Amino acid sequence: MKKKGKFKIRKFTIFTIVLDIFVIAGLVLIQTHSFQSFWIPTAMTTMSHKYLAYTLYSEDKVNEVMNENYIEKPTEKINLDDIVIGDTKEKKYYSSKYEKDLYTRSEGNEVYKIIRLKEKKFKGYLTVIYDPSDVALAVPKKLGKMGASVATLCKQNEGLVGINGGGFEDLDGWGNGSVPYGAIIQNGKLIWNHPGGSGGLIGFTKEHKMYLTDESPTEAIAHGMVDAVEFGPNLIVNGKVAKIHGDGGWGTAPRTVIAQRKDGIVLFLVIEGRLPGYSIGATMNDVIEILLRYKAYNAANLDGGASSTMAVEGKLFNRPSAGGEYGGRTVSNAWIVTNKNNKSARMPTIEK
Repeated sequence: MKKKGKFKIRKFTIFTIVLDIFVIAGLVLIQTHSFQSFWIPTAMTTMSHKYLAYTLYSEDKVNEVMNENYIEKPTEKINLDDIVIGDTKEKKYYSSKYEKDLYTRSEGNEVYKIIRLKEKKFKGYLTVIYDPSDVALAVPKKLGKMGASVATLCKQNEGLVGINGGGFEDLDGWGNGSVPYGAIIQNGKLIWNHPGGSGGLIGFTKEHKMYLTDESPTEAIAHGMVDAVEFGPNLIVNGKVAKIHGDGGWGTAPRTVIAQRKDGIVLFLVIEGRLPGYSIGATMNDVIEILLRYKAYNAANLDGGASSTMAVEGKLFNRPSAGGEYGGRTVSNAWIVTNKNNKSARMPTIEK
């Protein structure tokens, strides 16, 4: 009996020592600048988990770190003449494997292609839309009263692929997309305008060129804007990249981005995140790096976090950080890919 008691004491002692080591290591870790720069912006860019930053750090420390992490977005006015919509057919020779991935069609599909992204820290999808006239903005039928999932918005508007768009009221993380933030322009008309929008207008002109502007909705419409949501920040304008200080103040999280190349090809980028062991998420620098691989010329950040969703053929396609069991969160609008000219568009087989 005495030997057994001694064994129990030894096991408890070892457990206590190991626990102390973890506690000490944790206390050391949270004092490092690298961890603070990861933890604080990531928590502060969520709607309902900001308390995680203040649990570990004082208000002064949180403010200090956030002031070190911010984005200087490009300030020059977008030049629509730089976008020349032309031939996007497959080529004989390619400058990089990324260009080859982009131009090489999926079998039986001339409308879009989905490229699976697998990075060290995160996974995601890049949808390539060859004809920018196939891109449209979809909104819920009961805009202002009830949102809809991206998959539902695709079904209601004959969309082949869709991604979430602008932000919405999300009190305590339970927003249902019913009240969008900022302005929404659809078919050349201002259909919604609500305080709280961030960034600027993100959309397309009647010539199907991506238009990023800080103008008022009335001014943007006068300059040819036909579809737009309000969000941001702009990440690339006229080929010039936003200057990211630290991680930009947006932390590491799921992301949704819309972009256009100089040849008119539109890119839908969705990064999965907040899924430990599968995909942590991306910083703004990570997103820009991917966009530059595929030569995005203009690009803007859309609503992220749990709202970052992609639907294909009317079904949720990616793994959102929350709400996947319900088909994805309900949102206030979505950018979708239609097929107005009835081109071949067989659904590609893509690894999930």
